[in-house]
This record gives sequence, C-alpha cells and structure tokens, in this order.
Amino acid sequence: MLLSYCTNVHPAEDLDGVLEQLRRYAGPIRRRSGLETLGVGLWLPAGLAFRLARSGEDRERLRAALSDEGLHLHTINAFPFGGFHDDVVKLAVYEPSWARPDRLDYTKACAQVLAGLLPAGMEGSISTLPLAWREGWTDASDAAATAAFVELSAFLRDLRRTTGRTIRVAVEPEPGCVLDSVADVVDWLSARVGAGLDPELVGICLDTCHLAVSFADPAAEVRRIVDAGLRVVKIQASVALEVEDPALPHAREALARFVEPRYIHQVREAAPAGVLRSDDLPEALDVLPARGPWRVHFHLPLHYLPEPPLTTTTSVLRAAVEAVAAMPHGSDAHLDIETYTWGVLPGGPVPLVEGIAAEIAWSIAHLRPHLHQSSPSE
Repeated sequence: MLLSYCTNVHPAEDLDGVLEQLRRYAGPIRRRSGLETLGVGLWLPAGLAFRLARSGEDRERLRAALSDEGLHLHTINAFPFGGFHDDVVKLAVYEPSWARPDRLDYTKACAQVLAGLLPAGMEGSISTLPLAWREGWTDASDAAATAAFVELSAFLRDLRRTTGRTIRVAVEPEPGCVLDSVADVVDWLSARVGAGLDPELVGICLDTCHLAVSFADPAAEVRRIVDAGLRVVKIQASVALEVEDPALPHAREALARFVEPRYIHQVREAAPAGVLRSDDLPEALDVLPARGPWRVHFHLPLHYLPEPPLTTTTSVLRAAVEAVAAMPHGSDAHLDIETYTWGVLPGGPVPLVEGIAAEIAWSIAHLRPHLHQSSPSE
C-alpha cells in the first residue's frame, strides 16, 4: 500500500498557503522520517480545486513544489468542502451534501487535478463524504445523489480514456451520517450498480477511527465489501478514543478534557441489546448510561497514549489493514494517515513536524509488511 499523510491538518485555503504548507511541514516531515519520498493526501478546498482544474500554470506550481520537497500526490481528501479550520465546524463539514450539484462539481475538479499531477504508473483515489448528515435526507435527496454518482462514474471513465489515468472515488462511512456504517455504504452502492454506478471506479474509504467507533469487526466488514463485488480504494489510518468503564469518575474527568468546540465527536456505547448512540461527546456525558465501553470519534495520533483509563483503538487499525491486504486489490489500496485534531488535543498545540513524523514511524514499525516504498532511505 502507498503511504501518505493527509494535509487537512493544515488550515490553508489558497494555493500560496498550500505551497507554504508543503515547504514548512510536508518536506521537513519526509526528511525527519528518513524517507526518500513521501505521499501527501492533499486536501483541496473547493475554491482552490476549481482554480487548479482550470489553470495549467497553477498545477505546474504545485507539481514543482511537490517535486522540490520529495513528495508525490496519489490521493486527495475531498470530504471537507472548505472552512475545515473555522472556529466551529461541527455539522458544517457535511455540507454541501451529495444531493447538491456543487458536491459533484467539486469532486470532478479534484479528479481533474489529480489526473494532471499523478506520478506515472500510479492510480489515484479521492475520498468523499457518506452522502450527508442523516437529518433532512429525503427520497428526493437520495435520487439526486444517485444521479450524481452515475454521472461521476461516466466522468471518471471518460477521464481515464482521455488521460490514461485511473482515478477512483471512495465513499467514507461515518457514524451519524446517511451512510453510517460499512454495511450502509455496501448496500447503497450495490443497489445502484445496475443504474450506472461503476464499481470499478467508485468504492469505499475505510476510515479506521469510524470503523472502531461503530464496534464493527474489521475482517467481517472487509469481507462484506469484497463479497459485494466492491473494493476498498483507500484506508484512512486513524484511531478512536476508547474507555472500558466510562462511569468511573476519573474516566469521565479524562473524557471531559476532549470536549472542544470545533469538531463533532460522535460517541458509541457497547450494550447487550446493541450499540447506543450519541452525536457528540458533551451530549454523551449527559445522556448515555455508561454501563458499557465507549468509543469516541476523535482522530488521535497513531502513537498517542492518552491518560489512563483512556486508551485508543490501534488494534482495529492494524486488523483492518491486515484484512484489506489479504483481499483482491488489497495492495492497491492507499493508506493515508488522517489525524486532523492536533490543534484541539488536550494540553495545547503539538509541533506538527515531530508529531506527524512519529505517526509515520509508528506506521512503518507496525504496518511495514503491507507498505510500499515506506522504508527509510539508506
């Protein structure tokens, strides 16, 4: 699997800002990691994606910056449309939904940019949201999203024909969304293959934090995807916050330190009758019974050790990568480290170069058999 780290951790919304991020962070991260090359999972806000799709000159500026820093681009995160580092993001991250034409236009623009910058011999991936947040989704919304994915499939086929580059779009299930789970995405995509959705070019992004929060079994979910004739296009390497006994006073105090205003942090509790749900951590602390283990949607650094009794779900990440690697096309999946919460971790800001380099080192140490071109340079 090709390894990268996702640049949605950086707040730039224009080309100059992205170029500065590559020079200030991505290049130094590569050098600190001792790698000859490093992939970046680029986040392109919508305005910049449209600009790069129109301007060959701007794409060349981006290509030169990537080359200068020993970086390559094979995957794009097209989930956040923009404003991902606003003071308050929360549910705005799911806008516009796939019922809106600007979501399709944005995804097409990202595909055009990626096709123009993809290194020779590589295939590209683009991750996207699971249609929308669940509230307000209607039959009309679903019909519009179906039509959008059929049109996207035709666009990606035409892009491959005209450029020789294969770009795949990967739908990323997330708790609380219309497509909450892997099963939801598999069912939705499979039901639309006959209508023109192309399973060769539209697949699944397996975010291992989201997977862990749902208390799903990684091997079973990967098998579900493969049995449906779909593929895991991309894995977002991420871990969730976990606590075995959230009723303990010191556990609740430790959890409360992760309450912050910018991002939504869905919580799930394992219960005998099924998984209990809460849409955000402050609400969970008030309403969930706390009789079973909790997992919290808070993308923690892969090597991070929270204060006991809190732990993280690195075992889910490792099991998911193992399961995907064993499946057909598993080695073609892209593995993108997606920790965007560095700025809201308890204890204040963390130096990004050192922190992300430590995540890369963790990935190489624990996932090495499944990684391509991840060995430190001699």
